[in-house]
Formats: sequence, C-alpha cells, structure tokens
Amino acid sequence: MTGEVQNNIWPLPKFYFSVTIGGNTVSFQEVTGLDSEARPIEYRHGDSPSFYPIKMPGLGKVGNVTMRKGIFVNDATLWNWFNQIKMNTIARQAVVINLLDETGTPKMVWTLNNAWPTKVTGTDLKSEGNEVAVESVEIAYETLTISAP
Repeated sequence: MTGEVQNNIWPLPKFYFSVTIGGNTVSFQEVTGLDSEARPIEYRHGDSPSFYPIKMPGLGKVGNVTMRKGIFVNDATLWNWFNQIKMNTIARQAVVINLLDETGTPKMVWTLNNAWPTKVTGTDLKSEGNEVAVESVEIAYETLTISAP
C-alpha cells in the first residue's frame, strides 16, 4: 500500500447530524457529552503474592448530554418538555442522535434511553450583539446505546 486510502473509506465529518426526541426531529446546532464509562472495582486478597489489586469492570456510568439550538418563532419544544416535570414524574423519551453521511444516511447512532431534561437555558441578551439567539438543554439518561447501521 502506497499511502492511499483503501476502498474509499474516509472518517465521517461531525457537522451533519440529526436529533430525534420521542419521535420528533429537532434541529440542534451542537451536541456534547456522549460518553459512557465502566467504573473499576479494585480487589486484592490478603495472601496475594502481588502487591497490586486486580481491577474488574463495575457499574456503568453515563454523564449528561448538552444540546444547543437556535431559538425559532413559536418553538417551545424544550420548555414544554421541561415543564412536564411534576413531583418526581417526567415524560421520559428516547433521544436518538444520528451522524449522517453525504446522502443523509445514518452511519453512527447514539440512543439515550429514558432521557429527560434536567436543565434548560435560554439565550443571553445583548443590545449590541450580532449573533443568533441560542438555547440549550441538558439531558439526563439511564443508558447509552451505540450502533453503526
């Protein structure tokens, strides 16, 4: 091989993606925090000849995902979902994030299971600003599923 890419396989750019919340597509500008980890369990028995503990995978842990989008006229989707929180109840949704190829076909899919908004932040306001008004939502979820269809 002389440095050329085999079979025209290229890394996917990260700027073409879609987000679906509970079956409804919502256009976001940015998605951050798609991470999952296994916390290690350390153990060493007293008569072990090794003076180091062994490490085993323990409980999984996921962080919150933050998504940012422009504020559009008559669009209160995130606020409406957030306002459903009442006395420890919330309409939990599946949030699906698709990384798309040039034809719009999903190539990587992240699914946030049993997701709900923990924080919604409105835009900052500035009389001399020249930016688009952007709101953000922080989403908690229980498990993360990753697939490459």
